[in-house]
Amino acid sequence: MIYWDTGTVVAIVSSRESVQELEIAMRGGSGAKARAIHYTDAFGPVGLGDTVVLNTTAVQLDLGTGGRHFVLSVLRPLHGSEVAAEEAAALKARTIEERKGHLMKLRYTPLQRSVLAAEEQASPHHGLFQDSFDLEGMPVLIGELHSMLPAAVCWLRHAHAVGADGGSDDAHGGKKPLRIVYIMSDGGALPIAYSRHVSSMRERGWLAGTVTFGHAYGGDVEAINKFTALIAAKRVLKADVAIVAMGPGIAGTGTPLGHTGVEVGELVNAAAALGGKPVVMPRISFAESRDRHRGISHHLLHSLSLIALREAALPLPDSLNGHHKQLIREQLESSGLHQKHRIVWVRNINRQEIARSQESYPLPVTTMGRGLAEDPGFFLGVCSAAQYVLDGMPSES
Repeated sequence: MIYWDTGTVVAIVSSRESVQELEIAMRGGSGAKARAIHYTDAFGPVGLGDTVVLNTTAVQLDLGTGGRHFVLSVLRPLHGSEVAAEEAAALKARTIEERKGHLMKLRYTPLQRSVLAAEEQASPHHGLFQDSFDLEGMPVLIGELHSMLPAAVCWLRHAHAVGADGGSDDAHGGKKPLRIVYIMSDGGALPIAYSRHVSSMRERGWLAGTVTFGHAYGGDVEAINKFTALIAAKRVLKADVAIVAMGPGIAGTGTPLGHTGVEVGELVNAAAALGGKPVVMPRISFAESRDRHRGISHHLLHSLSLIALREAALPLPDSLNGHHKQLIREQLESSGLHQKHRIVWVRNINRQEIARSQESYPLPVTTMGRGLAEDPGFFLGVCSAAQYVLDGMPSES
């Protein structure tokens, strides 16, 4: 079932890269105003007074994941208008490489689009996917939620600059900056442009590049699957560390395996098979009202016990209080993770230092609407995994 409506653009709330957030006067129903997302890579930017067709399904169903109106099309002449002429010029200006792409994403839908995959024959990187598939021990930080990305990047940059000796806290502490590459799966949002965090970190040069695979699209490098995405991060973007997580949102049903977070186990297998070092960012919370997500989330417990066939490191924060650590130990034992994976209790991760790591980041970092003060366990877990990666890297990095 798809719910449709139309409306008129009455305000452009914000604009970044290929995304506009609009205020729409709705035509159907009550005629109230509503917010909508418009991706300008499909129809170009809209202007005030434009009439748009909206997919309102997620809002009608009162969903969190995907719970926005999205512009499907713009109802204006395709030829002869000033806007149409601008769009035609922009299309013509696209690089030759982009126009050579023949990999379709969102296949067999009205919005299917061609991209140039790094693996394609027309790609300048085609040869990198022909012979060696070795990640050469590249650490791969694997997360279930998109909110883990900014928390991990902030910590990696901060801790790498400060160092174990508590030294300089400037941009890189006089060290060679880490090349952090974000790989976005299609377990959540499909357009990487939807992520404000990715846009913000790219603007600041905090990411060396991005890769989108599956039906996710819009990364600096496009890839067909998780294996080639990892190879692209290492061999095309020269990553020191890759962070893999879905885009904003997660689909779930409250059942052990009925959620898109099962990809964590699949990513462990892929990273290990290619000679990388899979390190899982634990989803921990003691602020959750849902019992299945208290302590270590049941999502992660099942993904690592049933889906992951190779060993991963699972760093955990040693700074948790005794009661919380005991609950996690019981979960590890009952799920068998203590025998299947490398459990590491990481010391010297605390809330004060996590807050410092996020001081220079302009956006609020939250998970399920909760920040560091409301849900410290989540951030302690993510930063413990990020610190574990730093601890295993050569000192000259």
